[in-house]
Amino acid sequence: MSSETLAALKPYLSFFHPVTMWILLVVALYAMYLGVQVRRTRLADGDIKKELVKGRFAIRHHQIGSILLALMVMGAIGGITVTYLNSGKIVIGPHLFAGLGMVGLISTSAALVPFMQKHDWVRSIHVSLNLILLGLFGWQAVTGVQIVRKILSQMMKNGAA
Repeated sequence: MSSETLAALKPYLSFFHPVTMWILLVVALYAMYLGVQVRRTRLADGDIKKELVKGRFAIRHHQIGSILLALMVMGAIGGITVTYLNSGKIVIGPHLFAGLGMVGLISTSAALVPFMQKHDWVRSIHVSLNLILLGLFGWQAVTGVQIVRKILSQMMKNGAA
């Protein structure tokens, strides 16, 4: 990629990570909804269970979780890369550490999946890690908006100069 092409893409690259992460936050909330439905199905009896099984919640939860894992890891790598491309450094701060923590949480949560069939306590850890992940994700969304405001302000300042 030429330096002219990179320079032309820089303004757009700054917004790829935040937009991706906001989409992933919605996907994560949907994955949580599906997980709750899986639990409801597992605990239901009779006709209610038969009806819930038709929703294929376990399969959809597993598929969405896999997509979420891949996109979150790639989104984190992308955010760090774009920051480096735009500023020549990686900004060390709470947003970075929380994002790396989220990557660790989602990876660990996914790694527990094969063990959840036989151990209820593993399922509890899986759920707990994902609830912590969602809390961090919400905080990341707020601090990310602050970072985007800062980038926009800098762009406006540079455009006016």
